[in-house]
Amino acid sequence: MTAISLGIPSVPTRLAERRKSRQIQVGTVAVGGDAPVSVQSMTTTRTSDIGATLQQIAELTASGCQIVRVACPTQDDADALATIARKSQIPVIADIHFQPKYVFAAIEAGCAAVRVNPGNIKQFDDKVKEIARAAKDHGTPIRIGVNAGSLDSRLLKKYGKATPEALAESALWEASLFEEHGFQDIKISVKHNDPVVMVEAYRQLAAQCDYPLHLGVTEAGPAFQGTIKSAVAFGALLSQGIGDTIRVSLSAPPVEEIKVGLQILESLNLKPRRLEIVSCPSCGRAQVDVYKLAEEVTAGLEGMEVPLRVAVMGCVVNGPGEAREADLGVASGNGKGQIFVKGEVIKTVPESKIVETLIEEAMKIAEQMEADGVASGEPTVAVAG
Repeated sequence: MTAISLGIPSVPTRLAERRKSRQIQVGTVAVGGDAPVSVQSMTTTRTSDIGATLQQIAELTASGCQIVRVACPTQDDADALATIARKSQIPVIADIHFQPKYVFAAIEAGCAAVRVNPGNIKQFDDKVKEIARAAKDHGTPIRIGVNAGSLDSRLLKKYGKATPEALAESALWEASLFEEHGFQDIKISVKHNDPVVMVEAYRQLAAQCDYPLHLGVTEAGPAFQGTIKSAVAFGALLSQGIGDTIRVSLSAPPVEEIKVGLQILESLNLKPRRLEIVSCPSCGRAQVDVYKLAEEVTAGLEGMEVPLRVAVMGCVVNGPGEAREADLGVASGNGKGQIFVKGEVIKTVPESKIVETLIEEAMKIAEQMEADGVASGEPTVAVAG
């Protein structure tokens, strides 16, 4: 009789190999090639207010942001770039629209990169030679950012609207102008508010060039809608190995964009996981308040950096199994919870003590992991109920 293995099947650590792109250096952050996918955001302050902008950059840095973009619509903003670029803890990209003179100002100010939108910069194509020379002399990468809302009028006339083909063609055309002048230190983005159009545009780009790609769903919307749109679009592309940097665009504080972006990367194993809460949606079998339990555990473990997975389950059907598979877990029912550590029940506590006990045990595990030099990697804590 042939034995049947009931062990856990092996699963790939990633869904696809990363697309082979050339690598550029944005300040201290490598982008493309074999570098990890990085998370970006953009400040909402007036760049000319140096103090407020640096404060927001510090908050973004603390939340995990790796590259930050600042707007530069006026001369006062351009004048502030040198100080901001020098004092920021993470690389600063200047975001330039309309006035080509600010591209040169950003390069001279020492920004880590400059983002240009060819569709709305006056006579941009005529300035490419000068921009390429200045950027090359200063070692400043250029991000060619094509947006559906500001597509070059020539391509709008050709395609009728911002189709995937129009977006890709616009970006590749502008890149070719830089290439004519020997400049290839380029990153490309082709943003659209429709995830389907955006995904197809990036797929076409990925097939036609080896430049690193910055992913974004532009004007994604309020927090909930924007999170869904970004997760769907980024997931579709990153799962195919496409994408080197990401920015989740939300009508919400910039720190929220970083939280969503990091979670997307962690979910795809593109970034080492930290604390992860796995919780059920609850159902008629639940014998505890799953929502309250999950929220209190999340709040109690906020800020924990070691890889802990916490799964909050609400019934005795899946709870024991989930808890047993985790480094730390609780299986709840009938007003009490069994606390699991390394698959073994160590104690049973009243429902009112579940959160307190989990936090205590999580801290013990975290301290041991830190002592053992474990700072990141696969999550190892789960709470099940």
